[in-house]
Amino acid sequence: MKIAILGTRGVPNHYGGFEQFAEFFSIFLAEKGHEVYVYNSHNHPYQEKTFKGVHLIHCYDPEFKIGTAGQFIYDLNCILDSRKRNFDIILQLGYTSNSIWHFLVPKKAIIITNMDGLEWKRTKYKPIVQKALKYAEKLAVTSSHSLIADSIGIQNYIQKKYKRASKYIAYGSDVFKNPTNDVLLKYKVEENKYNMILARLEPENNIEMVLDGVVKSNDLTTILVIGNHNTKFGNYLKSKFHQTNIRFLGAIYNLEDLNNLRYFSNFYFHGHTVGGTNPSLLEAMASQAFILAHENEFNQGILKENAFYFSSSEEVKNLILSIKKYDNLQKIENNLNAIENEFNWTKINGDYLQLFEECLSRFKDRK
Repeated sequence: MKIAILGTRGVPNHYGGFEQFAEFFSIFLAEKGHEVYVYNSHNHPYQEKTFKGVHLIHCYDPEFKIGTAGQFIYDLNCILDSRKRNFDIILQLGYTSNSIWHFLVPKKAIIITNMDGLEWKRTKYKPIVQKALKYAEKLAVTSSHSLIADSIGIQNYIQKKYKRASKYIAYGSDVFKNPTNDVLLKYKVEENKYNMILARLEPENNIEMVLDGVVKSNDLTTILVIGNHNTKFGNYLKSKFHQTNIRFLGAIYNLEDLNNLRYFSNFYFHGHTVGGTNPSLLEAMASQAFILAHENEFNQGILKENAFYFSSSEEVKNLILSIKKYDNLQKIENNLNAIENEFNWTKINGDYLQLFEECLSRFKDRK
């Protein structure tokens, strides 16, 4: 098959979840003998034309000049280029800025779209932007030959909202091996004597709820808040929570540091509520963190009974005061087994390839 992957800033990964998946999956496809192309921003740090057998196409991306609006132009440039390539399959990762150009996508290609999360629910967006994102979501559903949901919650939402079937294929993670507590000196913490929360500092990630619970508990255990705090909401949180045991570390991109911090933490809070399989949750499971998660169908679909759940600051407080990590080691073990058996990249890459083969067979005779 001749396959294109659109919707990321490119590979090798220098940014986030979809880029990481695009890197792993494209290399997997190339090793299987498929002709695979990944679209990259023109200013991606890696400027070669191939990467581990994967063809790279660099397209102009003005996001660095004009901000978010540049993503729409970048996706347009990628789609216009794809019209010249005679692809069998185009995989779109997300729909936010590419579905509005659906009428320009090459007609002969099979379009498969990973629907990501419920982007229009993010409170950082103004109502008019949220409305536009809901429209983009609808366009993606109606213009794609096949849809991928990376969580059962998203799959249920697509079925209920649009009466459209989707294929559930989760995100993946690698088991974290060889932890070293040397990293803890760098962050001035000790094994199992600190808690942590890692997320974008946005309201829907419930960092405020968690920290309210911490304060109510009167527990003085250090809690590390990891995520860029130089934002309007970040500044609000720093202003509200100035207790000495609440430490805002900012964003950390060193995966080795993050994995060690998760591994040696006491409680790991996961407050995300806006759908999809969140990569940082899988990484926490793979790092054998003891997870306390916001109670919603997205988190529960991944963690099942292997976490404790909260939906208010009062419940956070009660969990802090009533549970202990070492009474719940089986939950940690179960999450690690889930990474090894359900959320490993080999299985996920294989599931994607199987879907591609099914779609090629199903749509091969279409006009």
